[in-house]
Amino acid sequence: MTSQISASRSRPGATAAESPPENPDGRRRRADTSRQRIIEAMMDLTRAGEVSPSAEAVAVKAGVGRRTVFRLFSDMETVYREIHQVMMGRIEPVFRAPLEGRSWRDRLDAMIERRAKIFEEILPFKTAADTQRHLSPFLQEDHAQLARMTRQMLADVLPKKMAPGSRTFEALDAALSMEMWQRLRHDQSLSPKAARAAMKHMAGALVPRP
Repeated sequence: MTSQISASRSRPGATAAESPPENPDGRRRRADTSRQRIIEAMMDLTRAGEVSPSAEAVAVKAGVGRRTVFRLFSDMETVYREIHQVMMGRIEPVFRAPLEGRSWRDRLDAMIERRAKIFEEILPFKTAADTQRHLSPFLQEDHAQLARMTRQMLADVLPKKMAPGSRTFEALDAALSMEMWQRLRHDQSLSPKAARAAMKHMAGALVPRP
């Protein structure tokens, strides 16, 4: 989906009278609907394990023509941005919501629960994006943004003595990262529940409860 297909030529003899110009608002609405269906199709295929869905597969899933896919998404950076907007709309409110707990240690456990939910939601998209990140400035920034968000969330939970730069903070940041979730789920073949328990165990080893 990195090249654009030119529109088909009009058939010989076609005239303006035979094909009256379409209302611009109608074209725009139809294009917006097609864009949404294409993005939803790409996301569905990615969730199903397609790391790099083909234009043909996306077109079939979305119920549009292959040419429409290329016309509306002439480069992959546009696709990445659209998917990013959809995903951030889902996960950012979860990231930003206050963590409940009587102590910072309780809030750390609540944070792990929240991360597990978020990480599992974005796992197929992160896995697919990692295969293309070296080619995409947008995916590189997206990767860095996720690292910043998770790092700040951890800094907000831990006491000042465990500030960023301390050995405990850096160890926890690695142990509770998206990359660790990917390893637990993919390389070690753990279920989401088991992966979450493993993260809590690592946190408990690094910062035991009083």
